[in-house]
Amino acid sequence: MALYGGLIFGPAATQWYSFLQKYIHVRSQNATIAARVLADQVVFAPCNMALFLSSMSIMEGSDPKEKLEKTYLPGLKANWVLWPAVQAVNFKLVPLEHRVLVVNIVSLGWNCFLSWLNSSK
Repeated sequence: MALYGGLIFGPAATQWYSFLQKYIHVRSQNATIAARVLADQVVFAPCNMALFLSSMSIMEGSDPKEKLEKTYLPGLKANWVLWPAVQAVNFKLVPLEHRVLVVNIVSLGWNCFLSWLNSSK
């Protein structure tokens, strides 16, 4: 988990949040936040979920294709229950330089849930 977080997620999320901050602006602050959450959940979340599950599978010595087939859609659906609200608060209240930290804190519980989901399949 530390390897994935430090080498893959941390740098990718930092760049992604900078991109959102720089390029996604619409007519009001709330509309901008909604657009950023939408972009995050439609672009970044599906890619990150696939990369996370594949990476964990490879590091565990199991078949990434099998893990994706079993857990990708349930994990992504669960993602869309929790993360839009987290990201809305994150984008509205947290300065850019602390957003990855907020996500990492919430991810502690989220990753436990994903592990449970994976073990129950």
